[in-house]
Amino acid sequence: MNLTDDEQKNFLYLEKGFAGEVQFDLYTEKIQSKPLILNDLLLKSNNSNLQIDSTLMFPKTIYLFEVKNFEGDHIYENGNFYTLNGKGKEIKNPLDQLKRIKFLFRQLLQNLGYRYNVEGYVVFINPEFNLYQSPKDEPIIYLSQLPRFMKKLNKLPCQLTKQDQALANKLVALHQTESPYTRIRPYKYEELKKGPTCKTCNSSSLSVCGKKLVCDDCGCEELVESAILRGVGELRLLFPDMKITTNIIFEWCGSAGSKKMIGRILKENLQKMGNKKYTYYE
Repeated sequence: MNLTDDEQKNFLYLEKGFAGEVQFDLYTEKIQSKPLILNDLLLKSNNSNLQIDSTLMFPKTIYLFEVKNFEGDHIYENGNFYTLNGKGKEIKNPLDQLKRIKFLFRQLLQNLGYRYNVEGYVVFINPEFNLYQSPKDEPIIYLSQLPRFMKKLNKLPCQLTKQDQALANKLVALHQTESPYTRIRPYKYEELKKGPTCKTCNSSSLSVCGKKLVCDDCGCEELVESAILRGVGELRLLFPDMKITTNIIFEWCGSAGSKKMIGRILKENLQKMGNKKYTYYE
């Protein structure tokens, strides 16, 4: 749908941040010592919200990571971060964010009755980020330093105990599924663009080739059946109370398939409810 300039800017900011976290996750997944990894935890400590991009649990030590996908030239002056583009705008200090996260996390561990060393780092994951006058005594990791840091973690002993697993289970149980930071713009079914999109690049420029949808932009191929079921998932996410019918999916998925094909796919993959013109699927 059409977004205002501010909405588009915010969307791109969120998307970029998420891409940075995913990139960092690819590094932690390769740690051969196999610590417990908890991604994107949202917790509450002393009535304050606490969001941690990545948490690595080793015996006796827990590592917290604040991942930033900043790009361009920045400067560190008097404990603050500034951009070097334009007027040198001051931005939120990620080191202050990290200090707050560590403080609240330590309080949470104390309240749960656990004692661990807690270390925290700010990871600048973007290769095009540069920080002038970078402080040497602050826990900052740049992309070029990340492989070396991961090698360091690989050498740590990691014989996890039942206590470690119990704490991880408690943190997962305390994770809040509804974020207080989420602000979703109101939307209606009628104002959303209809038609299938590429599962890889989100392009709406697709061609039907037999039983496949082929993206005209990136060349990605996907089975028509898979694309239709993906469309069902989109509608369930966007409109949880909407009844899934052949007509609705035909309208939502557009040129992906005929009504007859869509009806068959829904019948084979979902549970049919109702009869005749009142038929819908769950």
